[in-house]
Amino acid sequence: DQGTRNVRTLTETYRFMNGVPLKDGDGALRVNWFEITVTSDSGTVLFKNAWVTSHPITKNNLPSLADAARSRWKIENQNNNVLKTKGYNLEHNFGHGRQFLSNTLATLNIVSCLLHTALEWWDEDYRVVRSFGTRQEFFQEIRAFTSRFYFESWGQLMQFLLDDCAPVPDSG
Repeated sequence: DQGTRNVRTLTETYRFMNGVPLKDGDGALRVNWFEITVTSDSGTVLFKNAWVTSHPITKNNLPSLADAARSRWKIENQNNNVLKTKGYNLEHNFGHGRQFLSNTLATLNIVSCLLHTALEWWDEDYRVVRSFGTRQEFFQEIRAFTSRFYFESWGQLMQFLLDDCAPVPDSG
Protein backbone atom coordinates (compact mmCIF):
# COMPACT_ATOMS: atom_id res chain seq x y z
CA ASP A 1 0.00 0.00 0.00
CA GLN A 2 1.15 3.57 -0.41
CA GLY A 3 0.02 7.17 -0.04
CA THR A 4 1.28 10.62 -1.02
CA ARG A 5 1.31 14.00 0.73
CA ASN A 6 2.47 17.29 -0.83
CA VAL A 7 4.45 19.57 1.48
CA ARG A 8 5.58 22.96 0.09
CA THR A 9 7.27 22.13 -3.20
CA LEU A 10 8.37 18.71 -1.99
CA THR A 11 6.54 15.43 -2.44
CA GLU A 12 6.61 12.78 0.28
CA THR A 13 5.84 9.27 -0.93
CA TYR A 14 5.16 6.52 1.58
CA ARG A 15 5.15 2.74 1.38
CA PHE A 16 4.19 0.44 4.23
CA MET A 17 3.48 -3.15 5.17
CA ASN A 18 2.15 -4.61 8.41
CA GLY A 19 3.25 -7.98 9.78
CA VAL A 20 6.59 -8.25 7.98
CA PRO A 21 9.02 -10.86 9.42
CA LEU A 22 12.10 -9.14 10.80
CA LYS A 23 14.35 -11.96 9.61
CA ASP A 24 14.16 -15.09 7.50
CA GLY A 25 13.02 -18.29 9.18
CA ASP A 26 10.28 -19.70 11.35
CA GLY A 27 9.28 -17.83 14.48
CA ALA A 28 10.66 -14.49 13.29
CA LEU A 29 9.39 -11.40 15.06
CA ARG A 30 6.77 -9.62 12.96
CA VAL A 31 7.02 -5.85 12.64
CA ASN A 32 5.30 -3.09 10.72
CA TRP A 33 7.53 -1.41 8.13
CA PHE A 34 7.28 1.95 6.40
CA GLU A 35 9.40 3.97 4.04
CA ILE A 36 9.40 7.65 3.10
CA THR A 37 10.90 9.16 -0.04
CA VAL A 38 11.03 12.95 -0.38
CA THR A 39 11.46 14.32 -3.90
CA SER A 40 11.69 17.81 -5.35
CA ASP A 41 9.48 19.12 -8.14
CA SER A 42 12.16 18.01 -10.60
CA GLY A 43 12.00 14.43 -9.27
CA THR A 44 15.34 14.53 -7.44
CA VAL A 45 15.32 12.27 -4.37
CA LEU A 46 16.22 14.49 -1.41
CA PHE A 47 15.64 12.00 1.41
CA LYS A 48 14.84 8.31 1.68
CA ASN A 49 14.64 6.17 4.78
CA ALA A 50 12.70 3.29 6.31
CA TRP A 51 11.69 2.34 9.84
CA VAL A 52 10.01 -0.52 11.67
CA THR A 53 7.50 -0.16 14.47
CA SER A 54 5.13 -2.20 16.59
CA HIS A 55 2.34 0.31 15.91
CA PRO A 56 -0.21 -0.75 13.28
CA ILE A 57 0.26 1.39 10.16
CA THR A 58 -2.62 2.82 8.15
CA LYS A 59 -2.82 5.42 5.39
CA ASN A 60 -4.24 7.82 7.99
CA ASN A 61 -1.50 7.51 10.64
CA LEU A 62 1.46 7.02 8.30
CA PRO A 63 2.38 10.73 7.90
CA SER A 64 2.35 11.17 11.70
CA LEU A 65 4.48 8.06 12.22
CA ALA A 66 6.96 9.30 9.60
CA ASP A 67 7.15 12.75 11.22
CA ALA A 68 7.78 11.16 14.63
CA ALA A 69 10.44 8.81 13.24
CA ARG A 70 12.27 11.63 11.46
CA SER A 71 12.14 13.84 14.57
CA ARG A 72 13.51 11.07 16.78
CA TRP A 73 16.29 10.38 14.30
CA LYS A 74 17.17 14.10 14.18
CA ILE A 75 17.25 14.32 17.98
CA GLU A 76 19.49 11.24 18.24
CA ASN A 77 21.88 12.66 15.64
CA GLN A 78 22.01 16.04 17.41
CA ASN A 79 22.79 14.33 20.73
CA ASN A 80 25.51 12.21 19.14
CA ASN A 81 26.98 15.35 17.54
CA VAL A 82 27.10 17.09 20.94
CA LEU A 83 28.78 14.08 22.55
CA LYS A 84 31.37 13.86 19.77
CA THR A 85 32.19 17.51 19.04
CA LYS A 86 31.29 19.68 22.04
CA GLY A 87 33.84 18.64 24.62
CA TYR A 88 32.64 15.17 25.62
CA ASN A 89 35.04 13.41 23.17
CA LEU A 90 32.80 10.35 22.92
CA GLU A 91 34.44 9.00 19.76
CA HIS A 92 37.63 8.27 21.71
CA ASN A 93 38.01 4.65 22.85
CA PHE A 94 38.56 5.04 26.57
CA GLY A 95 38.74 1.29 27.21
CA HIS A 96 42.32 0.63 26.11
CA GLY A 97 41.70 -3.11 26.31
CA ARG A 98 40.24 -3.23 29.82
CA GLN A 99 36.96 -5.12 30.08
CA PHE A 100 33.92 -2.85 30.65
CA LEU A 101 36.04 0.32 31.02
CA SER A 102 35.00 1.73 27.66
CA ASN A 103 31.29 1.21 28.41
CA THR A 104 31.67 2.62 31.92
CA LEU A 105 33.38 5.79 30.70
CA ALA A 106 30.94 6.21 27.81
CA THR A 107 28.09 5.93 30.33
CA LEU A 108 29.72 8.56 32.55
CA ASN A 109 30.04 10.83 29.49
CA ILE A 110 26.34 10.47 28.71
CA VAL A 111 25.35 11.02 32.35
CA SER A 112 27.50 14.17 32.48
CA CYS A 113 25.79 15.45 29.32
CA LEU A 114 22.40 14.85 30.96
CA LEU A 115 23.52 16.63 34.14
CA HIS A 116 24.82 19.60 32.16
CA THR A 117 21.47 19.77 30.36
CA ALA A 118 19.65 19.77 33.73
CA LEU A 119 21.98 22.51 35.00
CA GLU A 120 21.18 24.62 31.93
CA TRP A 121 17.50 24.33 32.82
CA TRP A 122 17.67 24.90 36.58
CA ASP A 123 20.92 26.63 37.64
CA GLU A 124 20.99 30.35 36.83
CA ASP A 125 24.69 30.75 37.73
CA TYR A 126 25.60 27.85 35.43
CA ARG A 127 23.60 29.41 32.57
CA VAL A 128 25.40 32.74 33.03
CA VAL A 129 28.88 31.16 33.19
CA ARG A 130 28.12 28.96 30.14
CA SER A 131 27.07 32.04 28.16
CA PHE A 132 30.64 33.42 28.34
CA GLY A 133 32.02 31.04 25.70
CA THR A 134 31.77 27.67 24.03
CA ARG A 135 31.11 24.43 25.89
CA GLN A 136 34.68 23.32 25.19
CA GLU A 137 36.08 26.56 26.65
CA PHE A 138 33.88 26.10 29.69
CA PHE A 139 35.19 22.56 30.23
CA GLN A 140 38.79 23.77 29.81
CA GLU A 141 38.24 26.45 32.46
CA ILE A 142 36.65 23.96 34.85
CA ARG A 143 39.58 21.56 34.37
CA ALA A 144 42.14 24.34 34.84
CA PHE A 145 40.59 25.83 37.97
CA THR A 146 39.71 22.55 39.68
CA SER A 147 43.24 21.25 39.13
CA ARG A 148 44.72 24.32 40.87
CA PHE A 149 42.12 25.39 43.44
CA TYR A 150 39.94 23.68 46.00
CA PHE A 151 36.24 24.53 45.94
CA GLU A 152 34.00 23.39 48.76
CA SER A 153 30.95 23.22 46.51
CA TRP A 154 29.66 23.57 42.99
CA GLY A 155 28.12 26.89 44.01
CA GLN A 156 31.51 28.19 45.17
CA LEU A 157 33.08 27.22 41.83
CA MET A 158 30.30 28.95 39.89
CA GLN A 159 30.63 32.06 42.08
CA PHE A 160 34.40 32.06 41.47
CA LEU A 161 33.82 32.00 37.71
CA LEU A 162 31.10 34.68 37.94
CA ASP A 163 33.35 37.02 39.95
CA ASP A 164 35.95 37.21 37.16
CA CYS A 165 37.99 34.52 38.85
CA ALA A 166 38.28 36.36 42.18
CA PRO A 167 38.61 33.70 44.91
CA VAL A 168 35.60 33.34 47.19
CA PRO A 169 36.58 33.86 50.86
CA ASP A 170 36.57 30.77 53.07
CA SER A 171 33.38 30.32 55.03
CA GLY A 172 35.18 28.89 58.05
